[in-house]
Amino acid sequence: MISQTKVIVRYAETDKMGIVHHSVYPIWYEAARTEAIKKIGISYSNLEKNGIMTPLVELNCKYIMPAEYEDVLTINVDISKLTPARIVFNYEIYKPGIEKPINIGSTTHAWVGKDLKPINLKKQYPKIYEKVEGLAEI
Repeated sequence: MISQTKVIVRYAETDKMGIVHHSVYPIWYEAARTEAIKKIGISYSNLEKNGIMTPLVELNCKYIMPAEYEDVLTINVDISKLTPARIVFNYEIYKPGIEKPINIGSTTHAWVGKDLKPINLKKQYPKIYEKVEGLAEI
């Protein structure tokens, strides 16, 4: 399942050249990922209340074309891989009038407990795993 999130580029997100600074894209990835998770009835704050943390273990980000101040961008996110120990999200960012994505990326997150030790989400939290599985295209 692909989840879509819209963002409007703010002036503070641009650099002196008037284009979005490279550091902003991972923040947008997080916003899109958070919205995707909410759509299946889970929030990151509820995961954390249940003792489930999702630290970032890998980030990939490819810049294809620039985004500029006041662009209305669409961020598509889906899950490309889900295991009891990890989850991988893929992102594509689109700009109006351009058919191909202007940015693509992925983030890999581990399922860990409050002690930051890996957990088997499927065994320890089967209902949550089932919900996340519903979002994943595997």
